[in-house]
Amino acid sequence: MSTSSMTVPAGLKMARKHGASFGDDRLWRWLTFSPALGLMLLLSVLPLVNLLISSFQDISWADGSAVRTFAGLSSYHALAADTLFAAGLANTFIFAFAAVAGQMVLGLGLALLSSKVTRGRVLYRAIFILPILIPGIVIGAIWKLMLNYDFGLVNQGLALLGIMPQDWLGAPETALLSVIMVDIWHWTPFCFLLFLAGLESLPQDVFEAARIDGASAWQEFFHVTLPLIIPTIVVTFAFRLVLAFKVFDEVYLLTSGGPGTATEVVSFTLYQRFFTEDRIGYGSAMSIAVIFIVSLLLVIALSARRQAAAS
Repeated sequence: MSTSSMTVPAGLKMARKHGASFGDDRLWRWLTFSPALGLMLLLSVLPLVNLLISSFQDISWADGSAVRTFAGLSSYHALAADTLFAAGLANTFIFAFAAVAGQMVLGLGLALLSSKVTRGRVLYRAIFILPILIPGIVIGAIWKLMLNYDFGLVNQGLALLGIMPQDWLGAPETALLSVIMVDIWHWTPFCFLLFLAGLESLPQDVFEAARIDGASAWQEFFHVTLPLIIPTIVVTFAFRLVLAFKVFDEVYLLTSGGPGTATEVVSFTLYQRFFTEDRIGYGSAMSIAVIFIVSLLLVIALSARRQAAAS
């Protein structure tokens, strides 16, 4: 019997048909996705490439146009001797980890309490998320008034307790702590919402089995809730750490980096280099260094998430 006269099995015909359809669908998906991918590359990669190129140049202005001079690695070498950048980097790490730790603890606590409430849960949740809805400029005005040395509500409350007033925003010992507390107040609702979504997605049969076995509330939390919600904790921590590392508005509105370098953060240092001192090349090198540090933190956080999910 010749090969041409052999009957092709129906299963093989169907496989070929589905294979062609799959190939067409895959091509169509790429064609429809390519405009969005091109736009993303245009809006993100090209500015990053321009920033990287600028970091190897000295840029000045003449007759309304930029004059670029190749400077090699001089801007990166200058970073090691920049005491303001070093102070900003140290304060940023302290601020980010302290603020995020406070937000995580408070957010998880509020989420656990809110998940147990049945009556008025919508009202409680609306109250909890109010701070995150307030614009940054309004938050700066509110807390600058509340922390005022002469007539602030915080010092008035301390006076009622017989405690001497504190210069919260003007003393090096308390300025960074005050900014951290404001950031905790502002961003705890973000952690609260993510934790609440994570708690409400957990399987309830596991908790019912724990209660049947006689587990107490603390045992249920440490041995059931916490292991199940670890992926949510890691994701929330990664999101908030990256956002906290970019803090600017609260520092600018409350202390402007002072007193001295007590609240100097990397974002504020970058602002000064770019817009106050007009050092575009050096500011670009500093930006690349900050992007590298933030990317490294994100990679570490995502690696921890994968390990938590695998365990």
